[in-house]
Amino acid sequence: MRVRLPSLVDSYTGGLREVDLPAGDLAAVFAGLEARFPGVRFRLVDEHGRLRTHINVFVNADAERDLSRPLRPGDQVMIVGALSGG
Repeated sequence: MRVRLPSLVDSYTGGLREVDLPAGDLAAVFAGLEARFPGVRFRLVDEHGRLRTHINVFVNADAERDLSRPLRPGDQVMIVGALSGG
């Protein structure tokens, strides 16, 4: 599973922007990220197991917030940090 990462987790990933992880669903993607980059999951997923409000996830071109969404071989996951300001 190809996973694209936002710059907001560079300090955890050493600047890597793409990784390949085995995953059957989105929850497994975040578990795999945590196993590879300890501490990164909490930046993206809250203590209730939900995506943080400023985090968006796309599977292929579809926005997704349900971490139980199944993934198929060849799917691409893109994690995006929302921009804000005033």
